[in-house]
Amino acid sequence: MVEPPAVNASPVICLGRAGLLDLLQVEARRIALPRPVAEEVTRGRRGDEVAAALKSRPWIEVVACPLPPPEIVAWDLDPGETAVLTWARMHPGSVAILDDREARRCAKALGIPLRGTLGLVLLARRRGVIASARSAADRLRAGGLYLSDAVVDEALGLVGE
Repeated sequence: MVEPPAVNASPVICLGRAGLLDLLQVEARRIALPRPVAEEVTRGRRGDEVAAALKSRPWIEVVACPLPPPEIVAWDLDPGETAVLTWARMHPGSVAILDDREARRCAKALGIPLRGTLGLVLLARRRGVIASARSAADRLRAGGLYLSDAVVDEALGLVGE
């Protein structure tokens, strides 16, 4: 059985605000949301569309996470990023879905497979789930995801847009 990917707060929040939360399923049918991430996403967001969207997606499962190994703790990341990387490290075949630069460096250094929010958009475009990666990227930017013009242009070139 393929292990579900673990997702961090910023992809969930930005995808949710953009109305694109279901793009998480291009990575896998089930998504693991480590408890510290779930708490971050829902803290202070009573009635928020993202918190409500999470409740309506049974395929997003809040999971307990074991204590992080020393090689992840050494990076001094926030609790959500640490939990996502710990989940992926402890569940071979799992992917860490996160955007934070330092967390991505940690994943690369430790050989943890990863994908960012824009990477999900590109995968969705390649698989024909969405018609336009540019439109999705614009919606993500409007939802609060920082993406430079150069990064967006380079990414869109990868899918012929």
